[in-house]
Amino acid sequence: MKVRRAIISCHDKTGVVELAALLREFDVEIISTAGTLKVLKDANIDAISIADYTGVEEMLGGRVKSLHPKVHAGLLGIRENKLHVEQMQAHEYPWIDLVVVNLHPVEDLIQQPGATMDEVFEQIDIGGMSMIRSAAKNFRYVAVVVNPERYSVIMHELRAHEGIIPFKTRYRLSYEAFSRTAEYDRVISEYLRCSEAPEE
Repeated sequence: MKVRRAIISCHDKTGVVELAALLREFDVEIISTAGTLKVLKDANIDAISIADYTGVEEMLGGRVKSLHPKVHAGLLGIRENKLHVEQMQAHEYPWIDLVVVNLHPVEDLIQQPGATMDEVFEQIDIGGMSMIRSAAKNFRYVAVVVNPERYSVIMHELRAHEGIIPFKTRYRLSYEAFSRTAEYDRVISEYLRCSEAPEE
């Protein structure tokens, strides 16, 4: 299956323009969140906001933007499952084939002297984590990239396979994605274990 639709939402914008430009060469529709969208637009790369895609504006100061069934159904659906296909068609939800997300580096904030628990928790990534996990769970159909160092691999695969990211690559990327989310949660858990509970 060719990559036809991708979500790109990156705290670290390193290499994202080059990757997105190649995706557009393969006519991939790109959906993006505000910060990444601006970077892509500034580079004259065609992309749409996730708010335009879902029809729901970002809310709660950006806390809720990608937590929408149109996003997660597109990532989690089994494409040979008749019921899944019928439900996607009934809601007019398309499949999403690629997720490129790197998380807010909460680890860096935790290490900063004087960082408060409120500041740390405000930076904990929820939507990005959810998209990563949805895509990684469904690696038979969806590729997920959590590390900018992998962009060159993805670009090579796309060129070598005419817009397709092979199964073995999707499988390895799923492993890397779950490793990243596990480490992210471990850091937060350890931070809580070593911290005193805040005042109510």
